[in-house]
Amino acid sequence: SLSVSGELLATGDKGGRVVIFQREPERKRRPYLRGEYNVYSTFQSHEPEFDFLKSLEIEERINKIRWLPHQNPAHFLLSTNDKTVKLWKISERDKRAEGYNLKEEDGRVREPFRITSLRVPVVLPMELTVEASLRRTFANAHTYHIHSISVNSDHETYLSADDLRINLWHVEITDRSFTIVDIKPANMEELTEVITAAEFHPQQCHTLAYSSSKGSIRLCDMRAAALCDNHAKFFGEPEDPGSRSFFSEIISSISDLKFSRSGRYMLTRDFLSVKVWDLHMEARPVETYQVHEYLRAKLCFLYENDCIFDKFECCWNGSDSAIMSGSYNNFFRLFDRNSQRDITLEASRDANKPRATLKPRRVSMGGKRQRDEVSVDSLDYSRKILHSAWHPTDNIIAVAASNSLYIFQDEVN
Repeated sequence: SLSVSGELLATGDKGGRVVIFQREPERKRRPYLRGEYNVYSTFQSHEPEFDFLKSLEIEERINKIRWLPHQNPAHFLLSTNDKTVKLWKISERDKRAEGYNLKEEDGRVREPFRITSLRVPVVLPMELTVEASLRRTFANAHTYHIHSISVNSDHETYLSADDLRINLWHVEITDRSFTIVDIKPANMEELTEVITAAEFHPQQCHTLAYSSSKGSIRLCDMRAAALCDNHAKFFGEPEDPGSRSFFSEIISSISDLKFSRSGRYMLTRDFLSVKVWDLHMEARPVETYQVHEYLRAKLCFLYENDCIFDKFECCWNGSDSAIMSGSYNNFFRLFDRNSQRDITLEASRDANKPRATLKPRRVSMGGKRQRDEVSVDSLDYSRKILHSAWHPTDNIIAVAASNSLYIFQDEVN
């Protein structure tokens, strides 16, 4: 997750750690360094827990990280595992105080009879250290696994969503939250769909959207009612009966939802495609881009190895003119909305030399294969790019592939 300014990039891992990278300042002699990010801070965000009531082990794995807007020298971020959201403060310290009267420099309390004179504490410079301190813990509000958090544009509230409920929190209040969406049926055997992603509108603090496993999006207005079970708008595309198959419902499930930075459009990702929706048109998306249409013939194989349930993210560039999403074989796809051009690139260690230019990749469906093409039968499904982020102003993108983080920037002349 990139901070609002794009200067900090936060990543979470399965061990509950958060690693923050800071962007290098631009230098006149070496302008190509402008896209470089170096480690800024690492801290343990979540620990493994055990739910004794349900005899369940709660993993420490980080599901989502979201930055709060930068309002003072410190930075704040929210991180969540399956059950608990935490608010962290990231601050720099380059000065220390010395000469306390009641304690020694190493922190030990001085015995009163040894204090014979008054010392005036002084502030001395020290080596810059970055400290992460836990400010709030938001727990015990979700029965199911949290998959989404989103900070509201009022900078005071945020939502957390699981499969059946969306809760609204105030960042200062940890002991209560409000359930604003609840789709849990009275009888769980009647359950037909679950919430897959949720996000606040970037400008309207009363508007949020959530997507479902049936491929639909509901837009909610919190001004209408405290409980947003009745949506204001319903976005969905009617299914073509001619193309219906056993896998139709699985591949139509939306894995990610993102508002455009302008707030006019929504971007959704299902298994095979990304779609752009205009908030003023509910009947169908205004744009549909195929991410890996060549896998349609492989759905049976992908179902057997569980890949069909992978949840790919999608993201906008800073001007809403391009979108990005990941695929298998460490491929990721970029789509230009103006020119309708698209490109497939690969995040691999072979291209890990500094300032190496990525070459477009192509997948052949069979028959005679060109020299620079990859056969659809030789794709590696264990190498996949599920997480991606785009810098808010520059053409810098970050993609995560298993235990590697790749950062690319456009070519610098």
